[in-house]
Amino acid sequence: MPNNEKTIVPKRGDVSNFLAKVAKTPVIKSSGPVSHLLFAMDATASRESTWDRACHLQGQMFEATKGIGQLSVQLAYYRGFNEFHSSRWHESSTALLAEMSGVRCLGGYTQIDKVLQHAMKEHKQHPIRALVFVGDAVEEDADALCHLAGKMGVMQIPLFMFHEGPNAAVKSVFQQMATLSGGAYAPFDLKSADELKDLLAAVAVFATGGRKALTRFSTNAAGLLGHQIRN
Repeated sequence: MPNNEKTIVPKRGDVSNFLAKVAKTPVIKSSGPVSHLLFAMDATASRESTWDRACHLQGQMFEATKGIGQLSVQLAYYRGFNEFHSSRWHESSTALLAEMSGVRCLGGYTQIDKVLQHAMKEHKQHPIRALVFVGDAVEEDADALCHLAGKMGVMQIPLFMFHEGPNAAVKSVFQQMATLSGGAYAPFDLKSADELKDLLAAVAVFATGGRKALTRFSTNAAGLLGHQIRN
C-alpha cells in the first residue's frame, strides 16, 4: 500500500491522543540501569526526501531523558531487495546520528515483519521498553503483521507507530498494530517538527522513567495526556 498522496499536518487532537496513550502504557520494570528503545525506520525510496531531516529528530529522545536514566537506542531499517540492518546499541545521540546519516534510501517493498521479528529476538538479550517505527507504507499481509503485534503485546513490547503521509489503509494497519501491542499511533510530519520532538521525547521518557517521569516531562506533553494506550 504505497503512499502517493501529499503529507497532512498532524492535528492537535492526534498529538493529544498519542501522548495520552503513552501515559497509559503499562510500565515494564527495567532489569538493569539502562533502558533499551528500538528505533526502526522504513528506508525505501519513497522516504528519501525526508530521511535526513527525520534523523535529526532522534536527538531529542536522548535530551529528554537526561536526569531520568540512561537510554540505549538501536537503529533498525530495511530497504532494497530483502535488505534489513540493525546497529549496535548506542547510548549517545551523536553516535546514533552518525550511523543514521550514513544510510541511503533504496527502492523496495516494506519489511515490517522483519522489524517485529528482530525486536522479539533482541528482547530476549536486552529487554526492550518500547519500539518506535517510522514509515509511510504497508506492502505485506496486514493480518500477519497484526498477529506479530499481538505477540509483542504479550511480551510487553509496545509499538509506537509513526505514520508519514495520509494513506488511510496504512493508517488503519498501523493503528491496529499499535492497539494490539499496547502502544500508540501518531502522524509523522516534518512540517510539525516541534510536535514530533515532543512525541519522540515522550516515548523515550516513558521508556526510561515510566509514567511518573512522563508527567514531569514538559508542560506541552504532560498537559496533553489522555486515552490511547491500554491499561
